[in-house]
Amino acid sequence: MTKVVVIGAAGRMGRTLVRCIATRAVPGVHLVGAVDLWDSPEIGRDAGLVAGAGELGVAVTSNLAAVAPEADAIIDFSAHHGTAGNASRCADWQRPLVIGTTGLNAEERREVERAARRIPIVMSPNMSLGVNLLLRLVEEAARALKDHGYDVEIIERHHRQKRDAPSGTALALGEAVARGLEWSLEDVAVHGRHGLSPYARPERQIGFHAVRGGDLVGDHTVLLAGTGECIELSHRATSRETFAVGALRAAQWVVGRPAGLYSMMDVLGLTPNSEEH
Repeated sequence: MTKVVVIGAAGRMGRTLVRCIATRAVPGVHLVGAVDLWDSPEIGRDAGLVAGAGELGVAVTSNLAAVAPEADAIIDFSAHHGTAGNASRCADWQRPLVIGTTGLNAEERREVERAARRIPIVMSPNMSLGVNLLLRLVEEAARALKDHGYDVEIIERHHRQKRDAPSGTALALGEAVARGLEWSLEDVAVHGRHGLSPYARPERQIGFHAVRGGDLVGDHTVLLAGTGECIELSHRATSRETFAVGALRAAQWVVGRPAGLYSMMDVLGLTPNSEEH
């Protein structure tokens, strides 16, 4: 039995995680703590009732320190500014961590990397099997098409509440393309286009386009446009449960691992040396 604490338990993903635990979507996971911000209206309520999964006997609290000692692993789907500090505290408490939060800036990511020197951390912008397989496929496609004149555009669509753009998954897809093409994403990324450009689209460019609206869970398409043909590699999430199930499997996997920063590729065995860090 893997005992977990969920940070961000009153949010969209947090509630989905709690529901998946309650329905045993991943057998062998038990909820021992549910944490959210001090001003959340759900503080003090049963986390199962908040998630619409029935009473679980675990109240939502703002005090992570009070519940962390009970956990085998902690799952963080909160906000970027809180995740970095949570990583440091989990390292102090020697509690493995799974991070699904996106939108971390460079310093926040460095804080997570520092924590990963002391504890095992799984950090991924997307926990689904399908997206992580897509990352592999995209990198291989880019490598095969290198120097053949294909332009790359990445289009992502999410619900109206999502704040960071482009999505963490879109950026991960861009990194996969850049690895395949042997480019630096920082040097070639372009975010949206507007107005009249005096130049044609350069060969070395990866375009990102973010769409926000309705309750879209998450759609991602990598478009590779050549002369006379176009290849599209896409993934569409129809339920947040696919991300929650992945996060719960990551929580089971990370327990007992050596300190280090892991990805869902490691959890799913999609990296050549997924056991070595």
